[in-house]
Amino acid sequence: MAKRVTLFEPPPLDASKAQIENVLELTPVVDIGPDVFTNSRPLWHPPGARGIYGGAAIAQSLAAAMRTVPADFAVHSMHCYFVLAGDSEVPIVYHVERVRDGRSFATRTVQARQRGRPIFTTTLSFSRANSGGKKQLNHATPMPDIPFPQEKTALKKVFDETGGGPFEAEKAGILNRDSVKPEEKRIRRWVRSRGTVTGGTHAHLSALAYITDSYFIGTVSRVHDIPRFSSPADLKRFLNALKNPSDLDDTDISRALKELKEEEAADLRRRLEGALDRAKDYKQQEDHKQVGMMVSLDHSIYFHNPWDFRSDEWMLTEMESPWAGEGRGLVVQKIWAKDGTLIATCTQEGVVRLKQDEPPRSKI
Repeated sequence: MAKRVTLFEPPPLDASKAQIENVLELTPVVDIGPDVFTNSRPLWHPPGARGIYGGAAIAQSLAAAMRTVPADFAVHSMHCYFVLAGDSEVPIVYHVERVRDGRSFATRTVQARQRGRPIFTTTLSFSRANSGGKKQLNHATPMPDIPFPQEKTALKKVFDETGGGPFEAEKAGILNRDSVKPEEKRIRRWVRSRGTVTGGTHAHLSALAYITDSYFIGTVSRVHDIPRFSSPADLKRFLNALKNPSDLDDTDISRALKELKEEEAADLRRRLEGALDRAKDYKQQEDHKQVGMMVSLDHSIYFHNPWDFRSDEWMLTEMESPWAGEGRGLVVQKIWAKDGTLIATCTQEGVVRLKQDEPPRSKI
């Protein structure tokens, strides 16, 4: 008998909705309580990761909380902690607590549980639209002047929308790429949901939350020029992992390969052709660094303009890492809408540990 990875039989895909809306769909669990929800569909477990894609827990927790606030309230901040790795073969149950309801602000907490244990927790604050008054202070970091990605041909667009993941990404360059100071580098990407999101503001916010966790903590290793795959053997192991049917289906394999090609293949090729050719034996390099563990600890999103963007239009992300140390790293991400509006600022801290040299062996 096949394992059930959702509490209820997944409903048929809704062709009128974008793929990301179907992925993030929730089902109320009325037998437990009025503010309890569960994932309607199986959740993605990226190859090599300890658990499910964190963006799913972030986005579905936000979606659950938004169901408990008035329609004229929108989220303005969300502070999350990853407690345990999520198991893709076990349903997630989201418990929403209505902490406070005020005239201008409302507060919610959401705890995501598997097997009765919390795997993820978040506190969210919502503000009522137009509650800031007529006189306001306004400023925002402008969007960098970067050309938009070229639109694909009709045939290629149809293929991507039917054969890729719930969102797509295009590289937009690395500012200060040759700097010797990692904190000066800025990694930029264009991102957007595939298809047309039809669910209104809440659907666009959930989609944005889902996308924010993509390649986030990995920025720490990238600004240090440490590739995710530091040898051909590592890359081969990754590709073999993609063939595991218990983790991924054909769509997810295509998505992972596409992301690998777009985000890391060029850097990997450049480094392998240089560093690996210059030193056949890595152990002889005193300064060789290789990531041994990379896990997100917390994730915060400040939604600046929740009403003024579409997640299915190109959004520009810019990531930087102002600090790393003590086996951890911090990344800050800014996100602009297509028209240049700064729509969100995100932060993420995670464990970033390097593989350590083998301790000297005793001569006795």
